[in-house]
Amino acid sequence: MSDRTFLAWPFFEERHRALAAELEAWCEATIHDAEAADPDEACRSLVQELGSAGFLKLCVGDGDSRPDVRSLAICREILARYHGLADFAFAMQGLGSGAISLFGTIEQKREWLPRVASGKAVAAFAMTEPECGSDAANMASSAMRDGNEWVLVGEKTYISNGGIADFYLTFARTGEGEGSRGLSAFIVPADGVQIVERIDAIAAHPLARLKYDNVRIPADAIVGEPGEGFRVGMETLNLFRVTVGAAALGFARRALDEALAFSSNRRLGTGKLADNAVTQAKLADMATAIDASALLIYRAAWQQDVGGTDHRRAAAMAKLTATESAQQVIDAAVQMHGGMGVTKGAKVEELYREIRALRIYEGASEVQRQIIARDLLKEHRA
Repeated sequence: MSDRTFLAWPFFEERHRALAAELEAWCEATIHDAEAADPDEACRSLVQELGSAGFLKLCVGDGDSRPDVRSLAICREILARYHGLADFAFAMQGLGSGAISLFGTIEQKREWLPRVASGKAVAAFAMTEPECGSDAANMASSAMRDGNEWVLVGEKTYISNGGIADFYLTFARTGEGEGSRGLSAFIVPADGVQIVERIDAIAAHPLARLKYDNVRIPADAIVGEPGEGFRVGMETLNLFRVTVGAAALGFARRALDEALAFSSNRRLGTGKLADNAVTQAKLADMATAIDASALLIYRAAWQQDVGGTDHRRAAAMAKLTATESAQQVIDAAVQMHGGMGVTKGAKVEELYREIRALRIYEGASEVQRQIIARDLLKEHRA
């Protein structure tokens, strides 16, 4: 069983410990460890089950306040430890609806958030474009006002839940200015969006390239004011960035569990692999990296929940450290398993594929380093 002593840290309240126990029990009873033959159907099913169990309510807050980041992080850590697709299903409901939670009108919140929370609507966040990944300020998709409607034109790619979503929180250029100043955010129902390509990634999740071919949506489908899209997008990503690190932490904890079990049972000479000093050094490094990541993650989550100081640096540190460290921890677990570690069907092989994307999406590691360094320099100059 994975270490749970971190739940006694002062970052948490009793409600967080109760949530962890409830979700742990739900995962034990519900989550199957094998990879899904049909990721689309499995993802839809997981969204419905998470919604029915009440966990997706955490993704949307209570309508008047933002989601509790510590609760989101705990959920993502536990779900990722059990299965990558379960974490994916939970996380995308939050990211896809996050802009509505933070910036939506009362009417938008009433229309969409209960459906997201119940698992009756699958959400998606559509920002990345074929020629524009981390450089979101230079996206090319556009939206033009035409009477009581907006008309969207453009493409998005590597969109999570692409092909199964009921709506896409879409970012497009509306021309209020150049660069980041000319972007806006829109709620776009799926029936107007073309799925032009399904993308097969190394970890089997629903991904797609989308096309907006003069898609018409009502004027009130805009989230926030025209020209505020970059702020809407960045604040949504900032809210969920720490939870990406929490998912990485869950993957790393599972890798350590697998390494401990394997090394304790694998014969090596007259003893076990776990008796070997090199193995023990690896296990020690893995456990230390996991605890360091957890401290950064839950410190940053606590900062976001209690408010006060600007938490961007802490969030970037948490995401950077947790995802990079998890890659190293999982790699060490694969190495410890030898040939079995790279065999299809082995849990550590699955984890090796699951972790890689987390160092890229919702702000690549290079972007996190820029955020940290620029914040340090700004503070120093002040």
